[in-house]
Amino acid sequence: MKYDVVVVGAGIAGPIVARNVAREGYSVLLIDKKPAIGAPKQCAEGITINVFKNYDIPYDKRFINREIYGAKLYSPSGYELEMRYKDVSGVILERKVFDKMLAFYAARAGADVLVRTEALDVIRENGRIKGIKAKHEGKPIEIYAEVIVAADGVESTIARKAGINTYTPPHEFDSAYEYEMLIEGFDPDLIHLWFGNEIAPRGYVWVFPKDEDRANVGIGINSDNPKTAKYYLDKWLKENNIPAKKLLEINVGLVPVGGFVKELAKDNVVVVGDAARQVNPMHGGGMAEAMKAGTIASKWIVKALEEENLELLKNYTKEWWEKDGKRLERVLKVRKAVEKLTDEDLDVFIQVLSGADAEKIAGGDYTEVIKALLKNPKVLMSKRRIALLKELL
Repeated sequence: MKYDVVVVGAGIAGPIVARNVAREGYSVLLIDKKPAIGAPKQCAEGITINVFKNYDIPYDKRFINREIYGAKLYSPSGYELEMRYKDVSGVILERKVFDKMLAFYAARAGADVLVRTEALDVIRENGRIKGIKAKHEGKPIEIYAEVIVAADGVESTIARKAGINTYTPPHEFDSAYEYEMLIEGFDPDLIHLWFGNEIAPRGYVWVFPKDEDRANVGIGINSDNPKTAKYYLDKWLKENNIPAKKLLEINVGLVPVGGFVKELAKDNVVVVGDAARQVNPMHGGGMAEAMKAGTIASKWIVKALEEENLELLKNYTKEWWEKDGKRLERVLKVRKAVEKLTDEDLDVFIQVLSGADAEKIAGGDYTEVIKALLKNPKVLMSKRRIALLKELL
């Protein structure tokens, strides 16, 4: 089998790359090891409304479960901060349908798609990578390609085999555990987030509504915590008198929240999405970041093929780091500071912040929020809080 491009992994980044490159008339193969693209889901399924326009994705009710109008944040002691908008700010997806439709869009653009196809290694000839070795429905196959895209998730076999350094320290991963379950008593027009060192160390508990009485209820914590994410989620449910007896699905995952890959293109191999650690370190969201990276990567793949110059792939690394890498490193700095906050700090911050401040946080404008906090008497009374916040300016 021979293609211009082979894309390994049909999550979010992979199909975006496959679609964009196939649209330009190049032969593309998109493979995924799962028998059904999108299953099992490893995601809370929430995403901002902007991605549909920004990345040319149809606003299709087949994979949009619910429209969301904002968020509600809860401090350890129960203080609340609500952001509610007049217009839709985000949606809850059905990832099992959404991922499959992204692959469908790639196929409709001209890409071939193969499921139950697991990438095992790269093919090297005279010291150069010429393709990949894979297993399709249990049978070995070889796929030759000018460009190979490693979009195969956190463990990324292909990036590792290609010699791209994707090592990330254990502390830079979050462990996530989620139930899709029947649950009542929460405004279904908002997502709900709970913070606290005893509630979710370094992370948060979420309720992302899918119906009036059904939601994704999950948690993310630092993966090197001596206790499991499941322990903290079950504890939170018990403390809030929410019975975990009507569970429709359980999802478990590892989320990179740091350790961004420095070298995103090596020879004719590029790495995107979770494989490249392209995830927001603050909230652990990776879908929009994968779309951004996939868009940049596909642009440079097309240019490299057009000009028959694979050296141009290195511009993907350069552009991503200039546009998104530096921004995510700033967010990582904020996350590391937030790790130092006590529950009392979290209570104070959620008490003194306004909905407008929270909106800036959601948009990633942490500087203005920090300046607002530094004007508040409750913050100014603590030298430690002042010092912590000033670290971030």
